[in-house]
Amino acid sequence: MGTRRSSFRNLTAIIAMTIAVQLNYSCSFGQDSTKIRSLPDGTEGERLEVIDSSTIHKKPWNMLDGKFSTLKFGVAFLFEYAGFSPDETVKEQMKQAKVELNSGFDVRDFRFLLSGQIKSKREITWKAGLMYDGSLKSWFVRESGIMIAFPEIRSHVFVGRTKEGFSLSKVMSGYAVEMMERHMASDPIPILADGIKWMGFLPKSGFFWNLGIFADWLSKGQSFSTDRWQLASRIGWMPVHSPKTNLHLAANIRFGHPLNDTIRLKSRPESNPAPFFIDTGKFPAEQSTYFGGEAYYSSGPLQIGTEIFWHKFNSPTTNDPLFHGGEIMVSYFFTGESRPYSTDAGNIYGYVPVKKSVFKGGKGVWEAVIRYSSFDLDAGTIKGGRFWKITPMVNWYLADFLRFELAYGYGVLNRFNMQGGTHFLQSRLQFLIR
Repeated sequence: MGTRRSSFRNLTAIIAMTIAVQLNYSCSFGQDSTKIRSLPDGTEGERLEVIDSSTIHKKPWNMLDGKFSTLKFGVAFLFEYAGFSPDETVKEQMKQAKVELNSGFDVRDFRFLLSGQIKSKREITWKAGLMYDGSLKSWFVRESGIMIAFPEIRSHVFVGRTKEGFSLSKVMSGYAVEMMERHMASDPIPILADGIKWMGFLPKSGFFWNLGIFADWLSKGQSFSTDRWQLASRIGWMPVHSPKTNLHLAANIRFGHPLNDTIRLKSRPESNPAPFFIDTGKFPAEQSTYFGGEAYYSSGPLQIGTEIFWHKFNSPTTNDPLFHGGEIMVSYFFTGESRPYSTDAGNIYGYVPVKKSVFKGGKGVWEAVIRYSSFDLDAGTIKGGRFWKITPMVNWYLADFLRFELAYGYGVLNRFNMQGGTHFLQSRLQFLIR
């Protein structure tokens, strides 16, 4: 316990020093009035500033300019509170599931980030990330690899460890999504995979794609590695695309071969400190097929989005179960901002810009979000449970690097032939230098 407290104190000291540097930089120099050309930094929506003779004196404080490559470093930290108020039925369900539902504070994750642009004729960037996962109490490598631009065919190729490309919300950085956690039905999709992903966008037609092939050669034994190999695709169309208004429609399909011919689907109630509310347990499966659709519309401060997925398994002994779930969410910025949309590496939403932070006398950015989500893990002979939840929340972006989130939720669990409800109270402090 003493070691854990000491580690937390050291971590807090590092964060405090980084905040001090960032505040000093923001107040002394800033970058609000100068537009620096940028390019995609990986596949999660981050951007990397291009350094050349005309912008070298304006480069970010956390970027170095080397002979063969630029080097940009970053750090990210999530600290949260989760409180639960279950009824007596849910308490009994937790007993039967042999898990505990305890309120408290927790470190969600902590990350070190490195990236840069190789100085070559063709546009090539690289990225490396290391993350501490609070729920697993362990470190692992996040998105790491190289991305090569092919402007001739309006696309990019990423080689290394990255997001598969299935689901817009799953591809986005967890630090950029509207809610604290992604919706439950996306949980069966591994957060990372090792392989090759091809992404492209045709502006005239509005057609875009993510196509990837992955294997577990390097990730075997990692918590996110559930398949020996997988093919993932996301094909979409943007009938409306402008700086202020976007309409995004896409279909997703994924094929995989479960590791050791077994699979297990489970999901927390969109609260990381909580235990798994629904869980199929391990069952035999020779092949997995995931498919679904997504639709997003954004115009100025308003954003509406929905995703719905089905997860199908070739498992004769359990009657080939088909699980399903999804979400619908609405977001509105009371301060007039909008979530930017990127088309050059995956067609996803990015980080919310803060024009005037509270540290410069502004009020930051205020966003209200509400989401309904559900996930059904009862199918075939498997009774993993069903859960739905409605969650209104408020995001306060104090600065580009600091965000506070506050959410209330209510969810209903159907499991063990019982139905019970739980109230959720969650808050999170998010710090990100990128």
